[in-house]
This record gives sequence, structure tokens and C-alpha cells, in this order.
Amino acid sequence: MRHVISALVMNEPGVLSLVSGLFSARGFNIDSLVVGRTENPELSRMTVVVDADDNTLEQVRKQLAKLVPVVKVRDFAGTAHIERDLALVTVGVSSGNRSEVIEIVNLFRGKIVDIARNSVIVELSGPEEKVEACIELLEPYGIKELARTGVIAMARGMQTARDEAAERSGAHASAGGKRKRSLDAPSAAALPPS
Repeated sequence: MRHVISALVMNEPGVLSLVSGLFSARGFNIDSLVVGRTENPELSRMTVVVDADDNTLEQVRKQLAKLVPVVKVRDFAGTAHIERDLALVTVGVSSGNRSEVIEIVNLFRGKIVDIARNSVIVELSGPEEKVEACIELLEPYGIKELARTGVIAMARGMQTARDEAAERSGAHASAGGKRKRSLDAPSAAALPPS
């Protein structure tokens, strides 16, 4: 099954190799790995896409949550979320087929970001399937170069509200006994100072 995992991590050297090593140690081929800054300069968000069975991936997710530089881990499987992939594609064109390429790009709501005599550079963004479909239609024209960012993902607004409510109700339920750290909620000690 395809899983999109988001990990909020401390922005420090070695975290990328630590996290990717955890997946490779289990024999997972990472389809996509994206790391980028967040609204907090001390944190980065890693988005990892892997194909794996649920049980094994759950073990990896738990191990990932235990790593010191990892603040929060989330698997988007079965939740409402938005995914986007970005691709830049250099397509060979001639005066006879340039308009066909532009029409295909427009149908996929892509953009022509550069035009030369014998090529155009196309910018595509959207769900991975949409990007793949457009690339497949552009292949007969001759793809000269292709660069992709990989998948990034965020929970939809209503999903985030449901998750926060569940975390609050879980915190109230455990208030009588010793509080247990949720895999999806960072402890106050794990967050960087303000």
C-alpha cells in the first residue's frame, strides 16, 4: 500500500540521513523524499512516500517518532489530505507541433515557463497521477529533460480540526493517570524554545 508520511523534524545536520536510514534498514524503497522549511525556522518538514504493508510501516513510524530530532510523525493513509508534485519538463518542439504541446499543457493547467526555437519548458503541478498523465502525453514530442520535486502533503482543514479534537479528548482521558506521549503530538519538551 502507498503511504505518504510527514515528519516534523529539528532543523539540524544529519537528520535527513538518520530518517532515510531508518527506511532503508527495513528494505523500503523510498519513492519520494522531500525536505523543506516550515513556518518555524528551527523545524523542517520531511515528506516520505513509500510502498509498504501497514504492519511493517507502523513499526517504522513508531521508531521514527522515537528519534530525538523528530518532533511529530503522521501517516496520511486513510485521512483527508492534499498532495502536490511539481515537475519541470523540457519538451522538444517544432513550428508544426508547438501549438499541440501548448494545448496539452493548458488542458493539464500547466504553464509554459520558457520558449526556445526547438523546445519549451513546461511547469506542471498537482497530484502525482496528473503530473504522470501529462508527462506520458508529452513523451511522443521528445522529452529532453525532466526534474521533479517529489510529493508534499498537508492534512485538509476539517481533518486537522478532527485530529486536534481527538488529541484534546485523549489528553483529558489520560489526565487522571500518567500522561502518555502521542505519536502525533509533540511533547512540550521536544519543541524548540520560542
